[in-house]
Amino acid sequence: MTEALIKPSFKPEIVANVGNLPITNSFLVTIIISLIIIIGALSIKKRLKKNQPGGLQNLIELIFEKLLELMDGITGSREQTKQFFPLVATIFIFVLLVNWVEVLPGLGTIGVEQHHHGEKILAPFIRSGAADLNLTLVIALISVIATQIIGVSALGVKKYLGKFLVSPLQKPYFIGTFVGLLEIISEFAKIISFSFRLFGNIFAGEVLLTVMLMLVPLFVPLPFLFLEIFVGFIQAAVFAILTLVFMKMATEAH
Repeated sequence: MTEALIKPSFKPEIVANVGNLPITNSFLVTIIISLIIIIGALSIKKRLKKNQPGGLQNLIELIFEKLLELMDGITGSREQTKQFFPLVATIFIFVLLVNWVEVLPGLGTIGVEQHHHGEKILAPFIRSGAADLNLTLVIALISVIATQIIGVSALGVKKYLGKFLVSPLQKPYFIGTFVGLLEIISEFAKIISFSFRLFGNIFAGEVLLTVMLMLVPLFVPLPFLFLEIFVGFIQAAVFAILTLVFMKMATEAH
């Protein structure tokens, strides 16, 4: 029997079908990560104590306090920090865990065999959700749409739209119109920048790790594993911080 080929693909591989719904490896991993976050959050919430907090609660409170202080340095307001914190922190934790999936054992080597154009291909079970452009695009859309909602709620519809649409009575009209056009383009550019930056870094990391694990399975891939852990953290931090910065900018008048 010939061994199944391992071919990294931009398109996520289908590993199962539920009725007529195809289940891809990236979708499966993303659902598992989401359940871990939800169950973990509910479990921690049940164990919270106001009078006698335990070691784990103290550690979580310390981490959250440092995150709040970091965000205060960007927003300049604890009130705004508390407003933005749930979304920004959720994005950071979710993206971080999704990124770190790529360092799990079995990446690209454990899966189901499939036949494509006469070749036997291995469809791996483990693929980071961030290595799927569909997921990174969705997170980018959530970030940008949430930013618009926050901007409108902070400034009002008329004042917020004034950043993009200039009244004919406003002078200089042509310069204002040009700047407004650039602002509209920049909002769409954020979606492209967010999604492709995260996708490109994580997909490239998965390909690198898969190749290294196939060529030299022991010891040599270790430095690359630590590198990908660092890259995954940096990408999650960049995504969350940029979301916070854009939200703060959206609340500022033109």
